[in-house]
Amino acid sequence: MKYQHRGVTIWLTGLSGAGKTTIGKAIEKELSNYNQKVTLLDGDILRQTLCKGLGFSKSDREENILRIASLADSLTSEGYIVVVCVISPYRAQREILKQQIKNFIEVYVNAPLAVCEERDVKGLYKKARSGEIKNFTGIDDPYEPPLNPDVECRTDCESVNESVNKILVKLHI
Repeated sequence: MKYQHRGVTIWLTGLSGAGKTTIGKAIEKELSNYNQKVTLLDGDILRQTLCKGLGFSKSDREENILRIASLADSLTSEGYIVVVCVISPYRAQREILKQQIKNFIEVYVNAPLAVCEERDVKGLYKKARSGEIKNFTGIDDPYEPPLNPDVECRTDCESVNESVNKILVKLHI
């Protein structure tokens, strides 16, 4: 069966370590099985390229998201399924993105802070707790969870496959 789609942006938001990239890569792999134009935009990688030079102040975080959203919007309008994996901590900005990008699915990758800290593969939470990193989301900078996400993935109590399947159901696959 070939899935026919119009472009769509799947925006995965959540704390560092919640599982955004893990789920995003799994979605990308699954959708590529449908022989579709799909691309993954990962916040960590984009901070080294498209968003290089931006810090972690509120204005720099907002600019980071604006740049990523602009790219996602362009790709979506070209018929791509765009999987975006970024913390995007501010609710008001995500609400604006929903209006800006025509086909937008907000996915809240939800894991409690304690679980994210346990998973801390990059050691970022430890550095934030010790004061080495300032303005770290969830520690000394806020994360505002979505109030009404299109999909919520509870990565502390469901498998990656369960999370991916929720998103595929939303895409009607």
